Amino acid sequence: MAKRALFEQRPWLLASLTAAIAFYFLGDNPVFEGTWGLLAKGLSVGLLAVFSWQRVPHHRRTLDGVLLVLALALAAAGDVAIELDFLVGGALFTAAHCLAVTLYLRNPRKRHTPSQRMLSIALLIGTPLIAFLLSEQVEVAIYAAFLGAMAAAAWYSRFPRYRVGTGAVLFVASDWLLFSRMGSLDLGELPGLLIWPLYYAGQLMIATGVAQCLRGEQPVR
Repeated sequence: MAKRALFEQRPWLLASLTAAIAFYFLGDNPVFEGTWGLLAKGLSVGLLAVFSWQRVPHHRRTLDGVLLVLALALAAAGDVAIELDFLVGGALFTAAHCLAVTLYLRNPRKRHTPSQRMLSIALLIGTPLIAFLLSEQVEVAIYAAFLGAMAAAAWYSRFPRYRVGTGAVLFVASDWLLFSRMGSLDLGELPGLLIWPLYYAGQLMIATGVAQCLRGEQPVR
């Protein structure tokens, strides 16, 4: 019954989950490599953009809704492009982060505890710093500055911290694992096991959390 309700009420979300699971478990399968693998990877977050647009009612599709959908769409394009050209993929993700920062800054939280302010500052500064230490590349640290700004703004926004804020932190953790492959630190098989699940879970939490909040269903926490 629950699966049927999910399919009937949120088919785009179910399709996104299916694509993400298929990419994770079949990405290294020779039959699935190439076009099919790229398609599954792109559809995973791309369908979250469709889901978000469909979930936000017509009368609430203001600039905030457009920013959410465009940020997810650019991230989906980055997922595909990064497999073909790392710099192009990074540029698309940077653009997605800029749109996400704009969305979050448009929706500030009215009250912040000192600990929450400190966490936002830690994400802003620590994300590029740790990225540089892991990758040993200045270019990666520059990109990570935009990533950190996105995560800090998400945590500082009015959107639910334990959905959107945590999702942004998972995004950061996924990229840190990716950056670790570029430097001298050897984490063994850990990056290969966790990069995609952390990234997709983060995007899923961001998409559903912001969409529900824009619908007026999700209380601010």
